[in-house]
Amino acid sequence: MEKAIEIRDLTVAYNRRVAVEGVTLSVPRKSMVGIVGPNGGGKSTLIKAVLGLVSREGGEVEILGRPVDRRARRLVGYVPQREDVDWNFPVSAFDVVMMGRVPSMRLLRRPTARDRELVWEALSTVGMEKFTDTRIGEFSGGQQQRVFLARALAQEAEVLLLDEPVSGVDAPSQHEIFDLLRGLQEAGKTVIVTTHDLSCVAERFDLALLLNRRLVAFGRPEEVFTPELLNETYQSHLMLLKVGDRTVAIEDGGQGG
Repeated sequence: MEKAIEIRDLTVAYNRRVAVEGVTLSVPRKSMVGIVGPNGGGKSTLIKAVLGLVSREGGEVEILGRPVDRRARRLVGYVPQREDVDWNFPVSAFDVVMMGRVPSMRLLRRPTARDRELVWEALSTVGMEKFTDTRIGEFSGGQQQRVFLARALAQEAEVLLLDEPVSGVDAPSQHEIFDLLRGLQEAGKTVIVTTHDLSCVAERFDLALLLNRRLVAFGRPEEVFTPELLNETYQSHLMLLKVGDRTVAIEDGGQGG
């Protein structure tokens, strides 16, 4: 099976503090992967390391068989956490999505008709084509995430990395976003999402990655969402409650980012 992302013995540290240690895994193409773990467990760091946004202490990363370089990064669309974005910046939805075309443009080149067509297609795919001139700060949380997802689609990315895309988003919008991601996966995209919603991963995702600085488990949710592996991942940050014949996992907010 073709691999979208290949990670070998990846280690990342900040100020001599290890954030991710010795992670090795292969993500199949056209899969939908949920990365779960406690706050401070390295979920965002792992995403950023794949993109080359943080320095690696050791290890290797390949995207669609290529080392992480400018060409490989063009194949990956990134949707950051909402708190990492300045929503007061005076820019329209159309302008934000056009930013996804910049890596494909030569220096000082103006957008072409093809660039504009791709932007319109991306906005239409996420259901935001009626709001092209609206400033990004005027949208709801769910609409903002749709616009940033459209930016990744306009980039013509094969792999989509989303860092907590439903954080601070109301429940109906959360379902709409995950439905949209499933549709993109069915259209051939590889979708990788960090999230705190274990039940959503169990119900909607092909694969689950349990991370607490090191890789605890990676596989189908029904295989890795066991009390033993969840306790190993979350330690004191997770409560497992027995409700009838079901085990319900409730995460404690914990500390850290």
